[in-house]
Amino acid sequence: MMATGTMLIAYFKLICGMFKISSYRIDHAVKINILQNITIKNKILRSEGLIYAVDIHRQAMKLSKCLLSKFEIMFFCIAELFVISLCLNFVRIFQILSSLENLKEALLPLICAFVNILYLFISNSIGQDITDHNNYIFATVYKVEWYITPISIQKMLLFLLQKGAKDFTMNVGGLFVPSLECFATLVKASVSYFTVILSTQ
Repeated sequence: MMATGTMLIAYFKLICGMFKISSYRIDHAVKINILQNITIKNKILRSEGLIYAVDIHRQAMKLSKCLLSKFEIMFFCIAELFVISLCLNFVRIFQILSSLENLKEALLPLICAFVNILYLFISNSIGQDITDHNNYIFATVYKVEWYITPISIQKMLLFLLQKGAKDFTMNVGGLFVPSLECFATLVKASVSYFTVILSTQ
């Protein structure tokens, strides 16, 4: 499980890097177009940089959707298991602390709860990173002086600006989007289940 998780982290960091390269290429292509006098031959050459940037962006989105589709069921099941495990660890910690038994027994549930929270945080922060890097591309497009560029470049940038109106997120199981907000929601759900279990005892 550790190797698979590490490999997935590497793939998702690759996707973040692809988004970063795309934003750099957009910025670089527009700045070159602004700084230089453009002939028809140079206009074609300069627009290639922007075409490559759009292509890298499209490939990064495609790769992330492909990875998500392959591992979506696993991500969903792991999230459920971690929420249940976190809830049960909270119950066990509360039982040990309230009965004033051997407090050393609370160490194992505390470690398990910490590991669960850490795993949920890391997995959700990776989803947040992907969303942030994708949004950075559109911030770059908004920041550059696109209105000075030739019409052909403006049309390509307009296409990117329209795509930027909708956030790119990875939806897992149709129920949650990996983000820091989702991390807080999952931990809150665990605490809610914990309080329900305590109230029924």
